[in-house]
Amino acid sequence: MKRIILHKDSYYDSVFLMLISSDIKQMDGVGEAVVAMGTEMNRDLLSDMGMSGPELAEATPNDLIIAVEAADETILAAAEAAVENLLRKKASSGTEDSYRPGSTAAALEHASEANLVIISLPGQYAAREARKALTAGRHVMMFSDNVSLQDEIDLKTIAREKGLLMMGPDCGTAIINGKPLCFANVVPRGPVGIVSASGTGLQEVSSLIARAGSGVRQAIGTGGRDLKSEEVGGATTLAAIEALAADPETRVITVISKPPAAPVAEKVLEALKRAGKPAVVHLIGHVPDGASTDGNLHFAANLEEAARWSAALASGQNYKARDFDASEAEIDAIVERETATISSAQKYLRGFFTGGTLTDEAVFVLNETLRGIRSFDPADSAFKLTDPQISEQHTIVDLGEDVFTVGRPHPMIDPSIRTERMEREAKDGSIALVLLDCVIGYGSHADPAGALAPAIRAMKSAAEKRGGYLAVVASVTGTEGDVQNLSAQRATLEREGVVVMPSNYQAAALARRMMARLGAR
Repeated sequence: MKRIILHKDSYYDSVFLMLISSDIKQMDGVGEAVVAMGTEMNRDLLSDMGMSGPELAEATPNDLIIAVEAADETILAAAEAAVENLLRKKASSGTEDSYRPGSTAAALEHASEANLVIISLPGQYAAREARKALTAGRHVMMFSDNVSLQDEIDLKTIAREKGLLMMGPDCGTAIINGKPLCFANVVPRGPVGIVSASGTGLQEVSSLIARAGSGVRQAIGTGGRDLKSEEVGGATTLAAIEALAADPETRVITVISKPPAAPVAEKVLEALKRAGKPAVVHLIGHVPDGASTDGNLHFAANLEEAARWSAALASGQNYKARDFDASEAEIDAIVERETATISSAQKYLRGFFTGGTLTDEAVFVLNETLRGIRSFDPADSAFKLTDPQISEQHTIVDLGEDVFTVGRPHPMIDPSIRTERMEREAKDGSIALVLLDCVIGYGSHADPAGALAPAIRAMKSAAEKRGGYLAVVASVTGTEGDVQNLSAQRATLEREGVVVMPSNYQAAALARRMMARLGAR
């Protein structure tokens, strides 16, 4: 039985609604549940699921849709009541004197001292609100994606003219004046200024800088197109470099990016040279020819090196590159222990990630050794998965990709997208090694390692029942100051027999050693 209920003019945050949907789907007898705003995409999603009717046809983006499929009328009624109860709790969660402005203008008037506006709206509305904030003289961090290229160019032009930062669109992470914004980690203030597209790459580098004993002055997110698009031209990146260059408290500037458009890369490197301060540059998937140092520029080979080199420069120390914190003898012992009882039928690596930049780094580290890794969106189309939901041979997927998250929260918020896939793939007897990230901090699940534990246990148990052994290697992105706590998350994973490495790079490098050992047998 199916039912659609429409609440006119009832707006709720999409992540909150996705979490409600996830909760209702866990109820006995409920086959499907979607609680969402009536956007065109959500209406199409429901139609594709066979959920149609006059209520759906009448829905607008300002209306709330509750769609449930259940075994019988009693379960439908219980599911509907559960949704309504959760909505009521949300509505009453604020204090009596809390004020929730209904517009950008009202918010700016209410918080007149604020100089930064964070925008998280559907892309079709986000640019208009960002323009209002910039016109009012506020910096903008735009979490929203699906903003047109022309809107991004126009907004960044306005910001440049006004001397403001326009971070985004699709900017999920920043640390401004010591305050973590959106998905970010608790790190001390210090002398390193970071400029990055944002996301897990910024989280990894800022956390590793903190663990190296230094701190972050500012971590400025730019959005993914800032450096990749010649039309955008690195507008936010260049503005951020200028701001950090002018800040006397910033001693080192660190720039992280996937390989940018060549003309934009030249602009960025010239800007860093003009800044004059020590600068660390890491273009993920790209190792520069020639020397790793050019004047004040230092080219890091991976995210961890970018962090540690930055921390060393900030304290006036020399940096020495290394693959592992552990000795070669210790690494050899881990490789031998973890591969000794893997059966001859087990040949393949599977990576189940929640961070896009961490995924890209792992693919880059492992690709040559494994001679091609399948994924949803590989650089080489020959390795594109036939079905993104089904792994083939060596596969590493970023489960935060849109194809996996339609109607569901990002797996950093709701780990079930990843754990469900892991539990399905426990049946695959060809898997030898599983590689994982675990990202903690603001915005992330309260206990991502704990949520992963049952799926890890299920995969290891299934391999043992087949007479083999499944190696699992992971890293945790975050700090001791994060509410989930770095040490606690590591301990949870280690109790499940996971080899936890100090960084995503070291986890991928260890996996590379282990797969090479298996290939040589």
